[in-house]
Amino acid sequence: MNELVLATNNKDKVREFREMLRHSGLELSVLCLADFHGLPPVPENGRTFSENAAKKALFAAQATGKLALGDDSGIEVDALAGRPGIHSARFAGERATGKENNEKLLALLRDVTERRRQARFACFIALANPENIIDIAEGNCAGTIVMKPRGSGGFGYDPLFQPLEYHKTFAELSPSIKNRISHRARALEKALMMLEKYLYKAGAECAEDRD
Repeated sequence: MNELVLATNNKDKVREFREMLRHSGLELSVLCLADFHGLPPVPENGRTFSENAAKKALFAAQATGKLALGDDSGIEVDALAGRPGIHSARFAGERATGKENNEKLLALLRDVTERRRQARFACFIALANPENIIDIAEGNCAGTIVMKPRGSGGFGYDPLFQPLEYHKTFAELSPSIKNRISHRARALEKALMMLEKYLYKAGAECAEDRD
């Protein structure tokens, strides 16, 4: 069975990824950074989602010697010129909680009407082996920012984000629906095709070496 390291210590992300990967059809043993002791902090100083995802994936692959998946995601609000973007996790400060980030976002949108609260979640996923980046996938989910938090599920900005064609926030939707329509699910769907292609090629090369 192939091992895949998730380049994160975020328990909520690990839970979502493991649930989505469980239905991938690929035989994967899914690990995360918490399964390895003594690793330094994951670098997250890129200028774009794509750059951060690549940095995380390559860091995890080189630190563990295994195939790794790194993701970077955030919410972009039109009325705030795309903010918080790559700063979503630390919008209200380096150690900000999800509640504090939500409160800051709502405060900045206090005078913005419902019709002008368009937003999107963006996610970039990078796959890497210890030598290099294999490929990068992107996923988006468009929607709006609601007037106040709704729902108890999910994490981060989920209580504020209502995806298009739904009347519930991510935090109100069931995990099965969110894991089908979210930005992370859409990016992962593309990443899995890349991963399947990579594993097939690696397996074919190993078979040739044995012949």
